[in-house]
Amino acid sequence: MIQRYTREQMKNVWEDRHRYQVWLQVELAVCEQLANDGLIPKKDWRELSVQGAKLLAEGGVDPKRVEKLEAITRHDVIAFTTAVAEKLGKSSRYIHFGLTSSDVVDTSLSLLIQEAGVILLADIRDLIKALKRRAQENKGLATIGRSHGIFAEPTSFGLKFLGWACEWERNQARLKQALEGLRFGKLSGAVGVSPHWKPAFEIRVLGRLGLKREPVSTQIVPRDRHAELFNVMALCGSSLERMAVELRHLQRSEVGEVVESFAKGQKGSSAMPHKKNPISSENIAGCARLLRAYAQAALENVVLWHERDMSHSSVERVAFPDATILLDYTLHRMTGIISGLEVRKDRVAANLALAGPTVFSGHVLLELVKQGVSRESAYAWIQACALPALSAPVGEGAKVFLENLKTHGEVSQRVSERRLKEILSVSNQLRHVPLIFKAAKSAAKSK
Repeated sequence: MIQRYTREQMKNVWEDRHRYQVWLQVELAVCEQLANDGLIPKKDWRELSVQGAKLLAEGGVDPKRVEKLEAITRHDVIAFTTAVAEKLGKSSRYIHFGLTSSDVVDTSLSLLIQEAGVILLADIRDLIKALKRRAQENKGLATIGRSHGIFAEPTSFGLKFLGWACEWERNQARLKQALEGLRFGKLSGAVGVSPHWKPAFEIRVLGRLGLKREPVSTQIVPRDRHAELFNVMALCGSSLERMAVELRHLQRSEVGEVVESFAKGQKGSSAMPHKKNPISSENIAGCARLLRAYAQAALENVVLWHERDMSHSSVERVAFPDATILLDYTLHRMTGIISGLEVRKDRVAANLALAGPTVFSGHVLLELVKQGVSRESAYAWIQACALPALSAPVGEGAKVFLENLKTHGEVSQRVSERRLKEILSVSNQLRHVPLIFKAAKSAAKSK
């Protein structure tokens, strides 16, 4: 991923030096178990463990040296083991004993994914916290709801944030499940039949690394596990874009209900000094497209020839760092948007007033149905009262709708003016919002 969208902590997970360190940890964990089983003499293990620990403490092998060796060997793992041998000396002969390259690479990849997962889960927690704070702040703020981009019924502005928070709690649970599904490694050899040691050996080594043994592997860990994670990250991208699109719409000049934070000295347009564009939300909408694209590539990686081919390798070298780095970046940026978002309550109120009481037409419909009127007749009566109000001059629609209801013979004889005022009110519309907040809180606790 380009530096522009890269945060340091996630970048460090995928750096070559760190990746080689994890490879070395896997190799040494295997050697430790070989020593425990008596396959490495105690004297040799003492030397290897000391030298190995020292090499790890020094940051592992030099990536530039591995790169130079790979230019000769055309094999990254052989280049790595050669670089390790140069550092460890004679005892290095036990490095990679009984292993195939994918034993090291796949097991290490699972460990790196867990590291990346810790960062992503922390990002999601921060976003949920910000969303819940803004939800509570705007719980009592009535706003016009929109369906198909058209005025619908009023809602609570806080519910926008609360709904997103609940969605991210679901994404959090999905990510945890996908990460658990990748807490697996394999040390079962070239085709997965464990020719050099029993499965119990794998279990002991992998357990030392915090992983579980893949029950039935080939040369690799099955890629459906990885595809699940990429699909969760893609879904996270879509959740981010859903928020971003809503925020972009709310920032349109004719809506103007929210504004992204605008730093001192920031410029919105090279040509128009008055502009304050929703650039952060637009940026996130674009990043989401990449996250979804990586999921497609991961799905195609599931299908490999026989016990393994290498068609997945090049994809993963790009996709895992890029997708996790990009998701880390977009989660952090969205948290910043939500935290710094200005909710323009005056514009929220103005748009609600502009919508007028026609948006409560559904309440009148149900009131008439309660009085014994067929739904079809009630709908026709109310529509006859509402449509002229929609074409009335700005600010006059409310009066037109109310007057039409009060003078409509069928409506007026069944619904009193007093009752109309009760049901055509924001307080009536939003009376159950506190219960929705309470239910969402209880649901979160139960999880």
